[in-house]
Amino acid sequence: MKQRSIKLEHYFLKDINPVIRFFIISDTVFIGASGLLGPIFALFIENFVRGGNATVAGLAAGIYLFTKSIFQIPVAHFIDIIRGEKDDFWVLFIFTILIAFTPLLYLVISTPLQLYIIQFILGLFSAFAFPTYMAIFTRHIDKEKEGTEWGIYFTLTDLMSSMLAIIGGYIAATQGFPILIITVVSISFVGALLLWPIKPYIKTSTSNLEE
Repeated sequence: MKQRSIKLEHYFLKDINPVIRFFIISDTVFIGASGLLGPIFALFIENFVRGGNATVAGLAAGIYLFTKSIFQIPVAHFIDIIRGEKDDFWVLFIFTILIAFTPLLYLVISTPLQLYIIQFILGLFSAFAFPTYMAIFTRHIDKEKEGTEWGIYFTLTDLMSSMLAIIGGYIAATQGFPILIITVVSISFVGALLLWPIKPYIKTSTSNLEE
């Protein structure tokens, strides 16, 4: 009889393609870092941006999402045209690092316009990183384990985000937002660097991709 339950070892990322393993570990750290600031980002805007209020926070979020949505389709199309994963990896790695350091710009802004520019930049960087991540993840995901591995991905990233959201609120309340933002950048950078071990597994030829 075929086993229907998920083996416990899967949650510890055993018996999983090494590319998928490092992708999950990387995003667990990287996305978890955003959980430090994300839930209380509106409070940061209210305290550090002149005229910052719910409207400014909503517009800032909208600019990020709109920019990411508009640009990621052309980027994804470009990725599909170029065969081989070497270029995909470098686009992913470089733009993930850029995203990691972008929150440092929050430390030097004071007006809504400056905030909107940063959100546009962040959305643009994300438009390059997200499709390349999904493309490589999709190519390397283990056959007949697609649901399991995506489930593990979202379980671990959500759990980490929830835990760090609690910690982020505490850091902001006791140490202040500048310390929190530096913490976010530091953890995000570690998450980005965790993509590097994937490089030896990257496929470079069309024939390899079609195997």
